[in-house]
Amino acid sequence: MKEFKILVFELNKELYATDIMEVERILGYEKPTQLPESPAFLDGVIKYEDGILPIINLANKFKLKSKAISDENKLIVIKKQVGKFAILVDSVCEVININEEDIDDPRTISTFISQKYIKGLVKKENKIIIILDLSKILTEEEEEAIVF
Repeated sequence: MKEFKILVFELNKELYATDIMEVERILGYEKPTQLPESPAFLDGVIKYEDGILPIINLANKFKLKSKAISDENKLIVIKKQVGKFAILVDSVCEVININEEDIDDPRTISTFISQKYIKGLVKKENKIIIILDLSKILTEEEEEAIVF
């Protein structure tokens, strides 16, 4: 029985999560600098540590209705083997422990989000949490276009 931690966050009044091992840090919202001719899901970039951090708007990426951005929004910095990026979410809820056997196969339901991004589904207190695979959130072409 393998147990791991997930970071639960809210987007468009739904609960999503990612493996905490993908997360470097959580930042308060900072208005990004927009880049010309960038993809619709790229809100822009912010200065981060010694470089530039691309900001991915998950609502736009998933083609969800996005709400107005406020100070409540958070940026979750995702670390990859090469480079980093942040995802813009409505709010960060909590970190919880889950067991591998508690994860349902995502193919059992249909969602508006492509199955390739979804690792699984977890039920917690009458709510369903969609666990995302953030390493697959961008195609290779998208990644090449935005990673600095």
